[in-house]
Amino acid sequence: MLDRIGDRSAEIAVIGLGYIGLPTAIMFANAGFRVTGYEIRRNVVESINSGKAHIVEPEIDDLLKKAIENGTLRATSNPNDIKGKDVYIICVQTPLREDKTPNLEFLRSAIETVAKVMKKGSLVIIESTVPPLTTVRMAELIEELRGFRAGEDFYMVHAPERVMPGRIFKELVYNSRIFGGITPESAELAEKLYRSFVRGQTFKTSSTVSEVVKLMENTFRDVNIALANEFALLAHQYGIDVFEAIELANTHPRVKIHVPGIGVGGHCLPKDPHLLVWPAERDFGLIKLAREINDSMPLLTRELLFNALGEVNVPPNDAVVTILGLAYKGNSDDTRNSPAFALIDAIKDDVAEVRTYDPFVGGTHQNLEDALNGADAVVIATDHTAFKSLNWEDLGKLMRTRILVDGRHVVEKPPRGFVFRGVGRGEY
Repeated sequence: MLDRIGDRSAEIAVIGLGYIGLPTAIMFANAGFRVTGYEIRRNVVESINSGKAHIVEPEIDDLLKKAIENGTLRATSNPNDIKGKDVYIICVQTPLREDKTPNLEFLRSAIETVAKVMKKGSLVIIESTVPPLTTVRMAELIEELRGFRAGEDFYMVHAPERVMPGRIFKELVYNSRIFGGITPESAELAEKLYRSFVRGQTFKTSSTVSEVVKLMENTFRDVNIALANEFALLAHQYGIDVFEAIELANTHPRVKIHVPGIGVGGHCLPKDPHLLVWPAERDFGLIKLAREINDSMPLLTRELLFNALGEVNVPPNDAVVTILGLAYKGNSDDTRNSPAFALIDAIKDDVAEVRTYDPFVGGTHQNLEDALNGADAVVIATDHTAFKSLNWEDLGKLMRTRILVDGRHVVEKPPRGFVFRGVGRGEY
């Protein structure tokens, strides 16, 4: 297998062609491997094979077109097309259920598909973020389904993705990578494979350590964002601007406070702390409390909105509210777990109308001016670059009542003529 990886003759199947799977498939294809992407959504398969990506990401269309034209990448919905491959890379979602426990049905289905078509000697890599001990259990599932012996008849690795939307292709190359094998040989094969395009540091460890590391990284960020959000709540108590306070506090050489806001979204941070503690035998208060704080921030934004409506004597049930931004992150079309939707759910039964506009996603209105025409309040829920240069004095002329609530610290100085509120902007 090492020789086939070295001369690029190893054939790769990528299972799941979403925000991680498609860029990963493109990188291996443009590194010289023959890659087959397996995706159950037929419209996605058709789009990819025509050279058009179904997700928004810098460089993706050009890189995809190159791989398609070179004949090194094709997509399929037929599992027979991925039979007998040397490498299987699984990039499927691992969402939470309503009770915040992990739903591993997509992963299990992917493993069952791979088990049916893999050959002896195949390398199976899970890039999906999973609870601790999952890779070992998925290896046991393959043993049960095929009778293959893990570490002898096939190799198994957890190799977590560590990229951010908007920077995926750069970070796939330059970020460090961790390869957690169920055996040292498994990790060595995966490291050799990814070295075909990875320029960052690489580390080999066990699969369970790798799983925990990925979850620790995002739990660390989630807990620190929760602390910043607590500071924002205190700023409203003390009548100060939390962003000024954070900027000054961060001048200390050993302090780096995160940025507060309307909430935490994306496919990782709202989920990974739950995955980390789910298999554990005891309760962990800090991690769960941080999740509760971050989940509560859309409700603070609701409170700021209704406070502003009360100041100008607009009854909520008469108010037309426009939400600017549906993506969880600026300059992205990714809406997974976006706090904008939590805010909409929190206000929709109490106001006359909720409008939405997002230049990357769409919304109820495809035009900003139409979305603001006759509105009483606007809430900025995403920090798209386009929102940072809006002329609010002109846009305010379209509105019935001029209320602006900033959930992402997009507006540095409140525009004239507006009732202004902002998360962490306690001076207003």
